[in-house]
Amino acid sequence: MKLSQEQKEDIILLHLEGDMMGGPEATQIMEEVQNFLDRQIMKVVIDLGKVARMNSSGLGILINALTTFKQNGGVLKLANPTPVVNKLLTLSRLTTIFECYNSVDEALSSF
Repeated sequence: MKLSQEQKEDIILLHLEGDMMGGPEATQIMEEVQNFLDRQIMKVVIDLGKVARMNSSGLGILINALTTFKQNGGVLKLANPTPVVNKLLTLSRLTTIFECYNSVDEALSSF
C-alpha cells in the first residue's frame, strides 16, 4: 500500500494506492491519522480511487480511522471509491456510517 498526501487549505487529502487487506497498511494508516491529529489537522479526505482490493480487515482500518477522528473532534470523509470498494462499503452498510463521495472534489466541497 502506498500513501501520499496533499493539503488543500485546511484539509488533508490522503491518497491510498494498492490493496487494503489488513496487516502493515493498518499500521501505516493509523500512524498517519495520529500524525494528523498531533498536528491539529481535523479534516481529512481519504481518496480510494486507486485501491485495487479491500477485505473486511481493510474496512476495519477505515472504521478505526473514522472512530479515532470522531473521538478527537475531527472529520474524516471517503472519496472516489472504485466499483469494488463501493460495493463492499454498500454491502456492509458502511455507507450509513461514512460520508462517502463519488469524487475528491465533491468531498472537499462538502466541508
